[in-house]
Amino acid sequence: MNPENEHDPQNNFKFKLKALNLLFLAFFAILLDPFCTFSIHDLVQIIRHENLKTITISSFSLIFLATLYFRKRRRKVYLLNFACYKPKPDQICSKERIMKIFAGTGKFTEASLSFQKKIMEKSGVGDKTYVPRAMMAVPVEKGIAAAKKETEEVIFGAIEEVLEKSGMKSKDIGILVVNSSVFNPVPSWSDMIVNRFKVRHDVLSYNLGGMGCSAGVIAIDVAKQLLQVHPRTYALVVSAENVTKDSYLGNNRAMLLSNTLFRVGGAAILLSNHPSDHHRSKYELVHTLRTHEGANDASYKCVHEEEDEQGTIGIALSKNLMAVAGEALKANISTLAPLVLPWSELLLVVTSSVARKFFTKKVKPYIPNFKLAFEHFCIHAGGKAVLDELQKSLNLGEWQMEPSRMTLYRFGNTSSSSLWYELAYSEAKGRINNGDRVWQIGFGSGFKCNSMVWKALKNIHPLVEKNPWMDEIHDFPVILPKHEPLSSSTI
Repeated sequence: MNPENEHDPQNNFKFKLKALNLLFLAFFAILLDPFCTFSIHDLVQIIRHENLKTITISSFSLIFLATLYFRKRRRKVYLLNFACYKPKPDQICSKERIMKIFAGTGKFTEASLSFQKKIMEKSGVGDKTYVPRAMMAVPVEKGIAAAKKETEEVIFGAIEEVLEKSGMKSKDIGILVVNSSVFNPVPSWSDMIVNRFKVRHDVLSYNLGGMGCSAGVIAIDVAKQLLQVHPRTYALVVSAENVTKDSYLGNNRAMLLSNTLFRVGGAAILLSNHPSDHHRSKYELVHTLRTHEGANDASYKCVHEEEDEQGTIGIALSKNLMAVAGEALKANISTLAPLVLPWSELLLVVTSSVARKFFTKKVKPYIPNFKLAFEHFCIHAGGKAVLDELQKSLNLGEWQMEPSRMTLYRFGNTSSSSLWYELAYSEAKGRINNGDRVWQIGFGSGFKCNSMVWKALKNIHPLVEKNPWMDEIHDFPVILPKHEPLSSSTI
């Protein structure tokens, strides 16, 4: 070293800066060494031959790229907890009582009452489901005030429970997504939640309407996308439907089916992208997959809200609904399968397809064994016919179908929230273990088939759980009769 420059402040600064840059460079070189061809030898060569400017640029470039990677990488989304609303006992209504209510309205012909009775007898819905108080009133109430009261009880009750279970406060919520298909008043349901729970003013709130029974999956997907761009945020997702508004008091057969299946229910789900929440969360969201068949006219028109010949509004279901649902399911699982199935199953699927295309159509298409990809299945409890068809299409056993069938029997079709009653059933049974994979499948108007895949992060112990099944889970499963006759005196 030149003695004249030994105590030069400028040279000392350069020396310190160079040392700092070399330190950063060494750190990132070691960090990135497994992922690239950069080696320690390369680092030594840079130190020997490169000047201060080159080293500085290299160091800060690496820092920039590392920062960019950590900012742009996919944020994990965790499910802290969820709650399913359980109405009060005075709202329990048997199928026979429902038929008496229908007969008492004076709105239905004998043929319409007989048709609804016949559907209820083989619907798979039990006698302890819940209806809104407005439906049990004399006369039946269908106004906005009655409809609001029903949904407020459901969504406020579910939110209060999920906040209590997760130990969170409403002011912690940064994202709010609500879905309710047929009843969307002004102000919106998301606005009412903000007002009721005094959510903070900068909350990102969304209200999804008219998207049918698959909207719960869409709401989770919307929250997931938002959580990718808003770090360290909590998202509240609320799924509900309104039976008061949804009930149909007319005589168009295509619109009568909803009266026999839909019941009161709703769910609230709390999500987080905080890395520190991993240890206290129940599940991690692995996949969301949405399939929209609306470009096809038959699919688009198979579930439609419209007026009948007398001007009464109802939801019309077309006769080809099952065929449309089947095609939507095929499209959805054809995209999902490569993401979740083992290679052995994918090879069998490809082999079957090639054989059918190039050799003979007599070769039956191979149905993938999704039981190799998932331990638990939550299929929208749309009705017995829907569940029967999906069980056949997916080649599932009674154990896999049990949560969906028992949910339909105990709570009826609660629309988009039924997936959460099904998951709650599996939790109450003590079936969810650490590492288990859960597939939730929703169907809805449009026509849409949407999927979610979750991975359990812990064993779920039923003794410490609070959900709508806990005080009666020992009574399930029940044997479901194919046909459950109702008294003719009900009509």
